[in-house]
Formats: sequence, structure tokens, C-alpha cells
Amino acid sequence: MYSPLTIGKHTVPFPLIQGGMGVRISAANLAGHVALCGGVGLIATAGIGLNSPHYDGKNFFTADPLALKDELRKAYAIAPAGVIGTNCMVAVTNYDEIVRVSCEGGAKVIVSGAGLPLNLPGLTADYPDVALVPIVSSVKAAELIAKKWHRGFNRLPDAVVVEDPDTAGGHLGEKIENIGNGDYDQYATVRGVKAYFRETWNLDIPIIAAGGIWDRADLIHALEQGADGVQMASRFVCTEECDASDAFKQTYLDCRQEDIGLIMSPAGLPGRAILKDFDKVRERDVRLNVRCPSACLKKCAYKSGQERFCIVHALDRAQRGDVETGLVFCGTNAWKADRITTVRAIFDELFAEQQVAQDPEVVNA
Repeated sequence: MYSPLTIGKHTVPFPLIQGGMGVRISAANLAGHVALCGGVGLIATAGIGLNSPHYDGKNFFTADPLALKDELRKAYAIAPAGVIGTNCMVAVTNYDEIVRVSCEGGAKVIVSGAGLPLNLPGLTADYPDVALVPIVSSVKAAELIAKKWHRGFNRLPDAVVVEDPDTAGGHLGEKIENIGNGDYDQYATVRGVKAYFRETWNLDIPIIAAGGIWDRADLIHALEQGADGVQMASRFVCTEECDASDAFKQTYLDCRQEDIGLIMSPAGLPGRAILKDFDKVRERDVRLNVRCPSACLKKCAYKSGQERFCIVHALDRAQRGDVETGLVFCGTNAWKADRITTVRAIFDELFAEQQVAQDPEVVNA
């Protein structure tokens, strides 16, 4: 019942992309093992230099590209023939450089959101085999990207991820007042984006459903509703292979459904996180009089006026294990995590009637 997923020139046996989770929640180990099992593994590039040997506390923009190349090398050491890519946030200051470094480091797919990636084809022009996948939450956004890419670069997306702001984790591409009001229909958007590319461009590209995908039933529902594949992130946190600390994973295991809610990121975007100790994130930065340490975002309320909190270092602290003053992003289904499992066990559950790839040579066949 499942078809392989082809994005541009790259094919994986199973229609699954592992979502990018920063800072360093999805790095080389998780992305490599997802690719080894037959999905698309994504390294989240935001703040990737933090908690790396290249970071000395001051050289954020020097450490980021060096650390990203390290992670891509390590991921390919796990899955030499796998389809490994990066998730690149448009909102970060060094977006252009990180996209180029992704290509130089061997990323086969670039998934890009947290803003509209209008110049992505220009940044990757020297690497035509790299598949380009924007993240949208509306048909209008997909239309805008397609028209801009075609007019400016004679390029169209190789796939599109449709993210459901009502269920997805991390930064969300929707106004906070519109999230959860019952108006959004993810699968109507999936079908609308697919119809737009078919009718306007005579192009049949994969449309990927993201947000709220947790188990086999969710996967089957997404495919039945017209999606060509799914993007899953939170489900992979409580795995042995996830790059997060044990304390970060335990936060998922301990959280209740009512602990998950929305915040307003200093990036100007809403985000979904575990809110149990959220007040302590801001309290820490105020108590220590933290000034913007990295200028990691193009627009940031903390950088400009110390509003809210420093998000990249809050995410970094959580990844390292300080989940009391660190920020733990998650999707609405994170409370369903009840044990530490493995990436392969998740693939076995999702694709029970098909043999999960055992030989990495079949991954990119």
C-alpha cells in the first residue's frame, strides 16, 4: 500500500521525512539512522554550532558551518547510500551561508521554512541535484513560492511540506490567534497544493503532510486524504538514536497533554512547546541580564529590546539536559511518548506489512 517517495532525483523506500528539530535534537545520529531505515533524514541546521567542538562561546557564525559539515559527514557514515538532508530556517541570520554549506556538505534535500524561502533556488544554483522542499501552511504560500522561483530561477519545488499549525511542534507559520480556532483544514490544503501544481504547472510533485503524525493510523489517514508522504518529528525524540540528552527525552515521557501549548518566539513566530517550566526560561535571562549573545535571527525581539528570551540558547540548554531553564519544543502528540524505543522499531510499526530496509544500498535505489 505504500509507494516509495521520490523527491527530485532522490528516492527512498518509505514515504517518510524525519522533521528537523533544533537545536541539535535532530543531528547526525537521528538523521543517519532514519536514512538507514529507508526514510529521509534531516539535520536541523539552526544553532548547529552550539555544543560542538568548534564553538568557543563567541564564534557562533564561524562554528555553525564547520559543525554542519561534521554532522553531514557523521550521518553519511551511518547511512552511506541514504538520503540525508537539512532543515534550514529562513529566519536565521546566516541562512544563505547555511544553505550553501548544506550543498557543499552533501545534503541531497533541503527543507526550508520559518519564513518563505523565496531565494532558495538561487543559493543552490551550483547544485542542481539538491532537491528543494519549501514548508507552507496555505495554497497561497505555495503559489507565491512557485511563481517567484519560476520567474527568477526557472525552478519549481521538488516537493512541498504542508505543515498543520494546529498540531506541529516548534516554530509555526501562522498567526497565533488563528491557531486552534478550528478553521484550518490540513488535508484540504494538501489537496489544494497538489491541484495547484498539477493544473498550473502540469507538475506532479509529492505533497507531504506534517504535524500530528504519530502512529500507523495517522500515516494511513494522511495517505488516504491525498498526501504522498508524511513528515514526523516528535515521534523520533524518544529513541535511542535521537541526539537530545536523556533529560530532554524524559521531559517528553513525563509531559501531560495539558502541559503542551503555544508561546510567542522572539523570532516573531508562534511556537509549540512543553510549558511546564516555561516561566523559568525568561526568568533566567532577566536574572543574568543576558544580552543577545549570537545575533542568530534576522529579526528578534530579544536582540532588539530584550523582550521574551534568547531562544537559540534556551533550545541549546534543553538539548544538553537543562530542561528547567531550557526550551523544549514539541508537537501536540508528544504526551503519547511512553518509552524509549529505536528508529527501526518505529519504521517496523509504521510499515508493518513491508520489510524495512536492512541494507543501506537499497535506500537510494
